Amino acid sequence: MRQLPRREQNRLEKQQRILGAALKVFSQAGYSGASMDMIAAEAGLTKPTLYHHFASKTDLFEAMMSAQRDLILLSFETAPESDLVDHLHEFAWNYADTVMQPEFLALARLTIGEAHRFPDVSRAYQASGPEKVLAGLMDLMQAQRALGRLSFEDAELVAQDFWGLILSAPRNRALHEPDADISQATLARYIENGIRTFLRAYSTDPATDLSRLDAVILARQADQQAD
Repeated sequence: MRQLPRREQNRLEKQQRILGAALKVFSQAGYSGASMDMIAAEAGLTKPTLYHHFASKTDLFEAMMSAQRDLILLSFETAPESDLVDHLHEFAWNYADTVMQPEFLALARLTIGEAHRFPDVSRAYQASGPEKVLAGLMDLMQAQRALGRLSFEDAELVAQDFWGLILSAPRNRALHEPDADISQATLARYIENGIRTFLRAYSTDPATDLSRLDAVILARQADQQAD
């Protein structure tokens, strides 16, 4: 693969630095309290440089949310023919590793809290994050149904079922209790139980898929111990 020109590398590195700074500032100050000056200072860049990359605070907010969403959407790049259980397990952990970040939880709280005063910001958050992830999850479910691996009637409902089963309880607790210590073991308990419940309800071959899930879980545990 051809290496990017140094100028392009510098541009991408600055964008990543800006997006990281934006996540921190927006999560701490909220959309209304955050300023481009604050984000430039957090990124260690000048304000003109920041505006060279992002024309407005709204543009930067949407780009930041899209970057977080894209971390989750990586799960959907696997070919539909890949193992169903692997696919669901990978999505669940990509989703958890993203939305359970302290900065992301703080941002979600502030966005919800400011929804009445700043409905456009709330809509931008919903459109650039949850709605895109839901659409990707629906596509995954429909592809697996076409392959005969899942049985359901409504793609949106089955996607929402899966989404809710894997993480709604610990995430809701984290949103309402900022000091809650939710361990990886706790997340694994909910994610694994959620996938099992989903497979029992929608898999066309639950016995095989549940056995496969046990193998995937053991493999993940072995990898973590090796690290």
